[in-house]
Amino acid sequence: MAASPNLQDSLPAPSADRSFYGHPRGLATLFFTEMWERFSYYGMRALLILFMTAPVEKGGLGFDVAKGGAVYGFYTAMVYLLCLGGGWVADRITGQRRSVLYGGILISIGEFCLFTPSLMTFWIGLVLLMLGTGLLKPNVSTIVGQLYAQNDPRRDSGFSIFYMGINLGAFLSPLACGWVGQNISWRLGFGLAGLGMILGLIQYVLGYKHLGEAGLHPASTGDVAEDRRQKRKGAMAGIGLLAILGVCGALGAAGIIHITPELIFDALGYVLLGVSVAVFAWLIFGAGWTTIERKRAVAILVLFVASAIFWATYEQAGSSLTLFADRDTNCQLLGFAYPSSWFQSVQPIFVIAFAPVFAWLWLALRKREPSLPGKFALGLLFGGVAFLLLVPAAQVAMHGARVSMWWLTGCYLLQTFGELCLSPIGLSAMTKLAPARLGGFIMGLWFVSISIGDLLAGKAGSLFESMALPTLFGANAAIALAACVVLVLLIRPTVKMMSGVK
Repeated sequence: MAASPNLQDSLPAPSADRSFYGHPRGLATLFFTEMWERFSYYGMRALLILFMTAPVEKGGLGFDVAKGGAVYGFYTAMVYLLCLGGGWVADRITGQRRSVLYGGILISIGEFCLFTPSLMTFWIGLVLLMLGTGLLKPNVSTIVGQLYAQNDPRRDSGFSIFYMGINLGAFLSPLACGWVGQNISWRLGFGLAGLGMILGLIQYVLGYKHLGEAGLHPASTGDVAEDRRQKRKGAMAGIGLLAILGVCGALGAAGIIHITPELIFDALGYVLLGVSVAVFAWLIFGAGWTTIERKRAVAILVLFVASAIFWATYEQAGSSLTLFADRDTNCQLLGFAYPSSWFQSVQPIFVIAFAPVFAWLWLALRKREPSLPGKFALGLLFGGVAFLLLVPAAQVAMHGARVSMWWLTGCYLLQTFGELCLSPIGLSAMTKLAPARLGGFIMGLWFVSISIGDLLAGKAGSLFESMALPTLFGANAAIALAACVVLVLLIRPTVKMMSGVK
């Protein structure tokens, strides 16, 4: 029998459990699942644009920067766009628990496809990684929320602990996979990332028993016949999408249509725009929603736009800032030369160091604690100032000199402050603002905002050689700071639209 729409309010076992530092024991299972998935993702991402733009004789693919940036942006954007479909599949067909398992299996296979020395398996591996992350990423976060009753005061703290798992994996993977990839073999680096996902899957299956009923069943409308119709519609939509992709692939292989990474990249931008407009139009103006649900959908829209702009700057850690680290930054410390990919461990270690500080700060402020949109505005402020800091460094690099590592380190520190104001808060906010019957879908929608940011970050990476670096970095700063000002003006009306959610 399918679970009720209010599943998270009917989980007496996990919600009463305090065996993991005062939290449900299932949080530990999800912590390590996400840690190893992020190890896999960030280990692969640390190498991706460097591998694509490395000469063929050095084991790379020999892509130019424009093509490499387009592929990077498309891949990272699709990873998060497919979270929307992954959330829907879990809500209507599989339940979150099985979606996480299937996603982890696809990710493991995808990483080992990148391990094999073939351009065809490289493309297949990227596709499998997109699909797998789309299934796993939104649903593991949704299960975290389902471990707690709706008004459990431990919920935000639980998400903060969970977020530490994300960053522990993101910290370790560039050090391990980056060193192996840049010093031994690109493909061995990808293989190491795949091994991490396998370890995550093993402990996830072993920890099933600690999750109770969380994520075990798809959501129910309360009407068995309607639930079956929803599943049939979903299956037909999935088959139709696969058929369209298959036809496009066949036409491209036959030379009837000319498909390039740049063309696909541009098309994805229109798809993301169309999907976002359609989903929010449905949530705000569609039939069947209560007045409170519509108001909260407007609040989600404001946070969605702010999130997309923030991630457009932050996610350049894997595109323009990776190229800046590799080509324009002195990668030596006390005489020790380290791989440029190691810079991608800087943000996660800052998160691990400062997350407890920010958690304490929000509690210490009490009544003066910023509202949700206020914290998002702070995130944009830090994101803009981070790129402003890099403008003088870029001017020095234009004259052929390699700049100190501390410029990028300072940029990443400011970006981390912005992330801590926005990202864990956003995850928690989506579980509170979402209608109970669309928990996974709304979490997937949150990741669409990251998808848009990733696409824009890829675009910035593709401009690395064609635009003056001070101009590129200055434009990022200006956009983020302008968005911050607009959001400050919208704080009060957005809080009203949240209808009591704190």
